[in-house]
Amino acid sequence: MNISNNISSIQAHQTMMNTNANNVANVNTDGFVPRDTRMVSAEGSVSASTRKADNNGSSKSQTDLAKEIPDQIIAQDATAVNVAAIKTQNEMFGSLLDIKA
Repeated sequence: MNISNNISSIQAHQTMMNTNANNVANVNTDGFVPRDTRMVSAEGSVSASTRKADNNGSSKSQTDLAKEIPDQIIAQDATAVNVAAIKTQNEMFGSLLDIKA
């Protein structure tokens, strides 16, 4: 078992939440072009890449709350799942060490 995959996923989802929070904070900023976060899986780990969303030329903020709110829920749930996996691995290693002792 390797918790580094879970940790990389938590870090990637933290990046997603940071980007998302910035987009939501600028929902009323005229001319704001939000950033978009993409999850990339490579060699068993997850990383996040962010890029500026396509500019549609609007003078108002282009932040779409109908996208941002579900993204927050996804990041929250993914983090909770990874924390639960790390906790389970920790308990299993504890039990294994108790058996060996």
